[in-house]
Amino acid sequence: MANQNLFATLRAAFPADLERPAVETDTGLVYSWRDLDRATAMVANLLQSLDLPPDPDGMPPRVAVQVDKSVEAMILYLATLRAGFVFLPLNTAYQSGEIEYFVGNARPAVVVCTGRNFPWVSQIAFSAGTRHVFTLGDDRTGSLLERAAHCSDQQVPVNCRADRLAAIVYTSGTTGRSKGAMLSHGNLTSNAVMLKDYWGWQPGDVLIHALPIFHVHGLFVAIHGALLNGSTMLWHGRFDPQRAIADLPRATVFMGVPTLYTRMLAQPALDRAQAGHMRLFISGSAPLLIETFNDWRERTGHTILERYGMSETIMLTSNPYRADARYGGQDERRGGTVGFPLPGVELRVQDEAGNTLPAGAIGGIQVKGPNVFAGYWQMPEKTAEEFTADGFFRTGDVGLQDARGYVTIVGRSKDMIISGGYNVYPAEIEGILNELPGVLESAIVGVPHPDFGEVGVAVVIPRPGAVAPQPQDLLETLRARLANYKIPKHCFVLAELPRNTMGKVQKNLLRERYQDLFRKGAA
Repeated sequence: MANQNLFATLRAAFPADLERPAVETDTGLVYSWRDLDRATAMVANLLQSLDLPPDPDGMPPRVAVQVDKSVEAMILYLATLRAGFVFLPLNTAYQSGEIEYFVGNARPAVVVCTGRNFPWVSQIAFSAGTRHVFTLGDDRTGSLLERAAHCSDQQVPVNCRADRLAAIVYTSGTTGRSKGAMLSHGNLTSNAVMLKDYWGWQPGDVLIHALPIFHVHGLFVAIHGALLNGSTMLWHGRFDPQRAIADLPRATVFMGVPTLYTRMLAQPALDRAQAGHMRLFISGSAPLLIETFNDWRERTGHTILERYGMSETIMLTSNPYRADARYGGQDERRGGTVGFPLPGVELRVQDEAGNTLPAGAIGGIQVKGPNVFAGYWQMPEKTAEEFTADGFFRTGDVGLQDARGYVTIVGRSKDMIISGGYNVYPAEIEGILNELPGVLESAIVGVPHPDFGEVGVAVVIPRPGAVAPQPQDLLETLRARLANYKIPKHCFVLAELPRNTMGKVQKNLLRERYQDLFRKGAA
């Protein structure tokens, strides 16, 4: 049987000329493909030399990593795959209480952190039984590189089956304790190979890598895509809109979250000439406002391709890169949608009783495919709960699929508000609010109510430079367009919405802020 190790697949796609540039950093460093091959071999040899004890549950050793973005951090990820270990990326914003939970839950054999965090991270790791803690800085320093420098630069990738565990990605935990999604070499490989064709990767493509690499979008989708295509990456350690725009003439592909696009739109230097060399702009990880979609097309002449994925599944759907013959070649990238189910992905929309709904009906989105994870780490009951009897994963997202096959996400099932027995979908209300004069963005959350059980509260962000909208005026406009049970009971105008590092609105924080709003005796 052929080696199913993801690194072996990526290594086979390296260009014949290994001296070509693989990565160019924003500090002027250039890494060749040979550099990546040698460095990953050395770090993989270091990991294998640690002679780690057998895992009681038979799983490969885990390597937990909380470091700043750097090419060396990417090399550590690839080396972990190469060695047959399991990579566990951790958000750089996590603090001691969160790290203590992740280390205690995953029981990593190796922990890698920044030098500045070593005192407290090592204490947590050693207390949890981890024997090896290394440091890695974003300036090519740290004990990991010092130790790896003494290892051989030759290494044969560990032979493994497609179902071998490759990574554990912890969910953001906005609705409870984070869960570790277990992704296999097969999950990651199948998605990368499929996207290479679906997004039309071409010889000579160059990727601007401006995303963090503790997240599925930056770590898996962007890096795998470039490596599998033998494409150079222009590596941005931290996103700077001016630098990103300056690099557009040297690149062909850009992947970002909506926040990155809005920040670039705020720069006068962004225009059609500057983006003229680009082939593809991709957005994901958070909903893209239709205004951003339209403004980007007007300013650059490019239509952003929006797609949909999860930690548990990598990519699930995508707007088309090119016209699809399945639909007579009439496909287009539609703002407000996340496109079609990707090849190999089965997607259906069901109601709470388990009935598959017709086109256009709103329900829970369920998926099945080679990209879908095996389950949650150390949570067999939760895993069983999230899969149907016929093997579909309940995504927790609510949406619809129209007659053409386009998928639209309405919201999370946990965000749905049940007010007086009626289902209220926040995205429907937000879509109307976002189109009103003076409104930049909005969020609707459900909070407890003594009479209705739960009611909606609207939070609105005013458009810069415009007259700030008045809460009562906004609610009156909604009353003219929506059924009464959908109308929020209160509206607040704030300066900004709380967001996580990937730009997603943290509705859990808004719910916490307003949970006592209608409690009797509340101020």
